[in-house]
Amino acid sequence: MLVLSRKVGDQILIGEDIIIKVISIEKDCVKLGIEAPKNVKVLRYELLQEVKSENVEALQGRERLSKIKDLKEILSDEQG
Repeated sequence: MLVLSRKVGDQILIGEDIIIKVISIEKDCVKLGIEAPKNVKVLRYELLQEVKSENVEALQGRERLSKIKDLKEILSDEQG
C-alpha cells in the first residue's frame, strides 16, 4: 500500500488516465474528486460490501423458504 500526504488541490495520477484530487479537508473528513474514463467503474468500497452482504442474506432467505416449502410438502404427504 502506498501512503501519501496531500494538501488541498494536490492530485494523484493512477495509470495514465485516472486522477484523484484532494478537494477539501475538514476535521475528520477528506473530500476527493476522481476523474476516470467512463469505462472504469468507481465505487465506494463500503457500499459494494453492503450490497454483497444483502445479496448473501437474500440468498439465505430463499434457501430457508425453499426448505420450508419442502417441509410443508412432506407434512402434507404424511397427513394425506
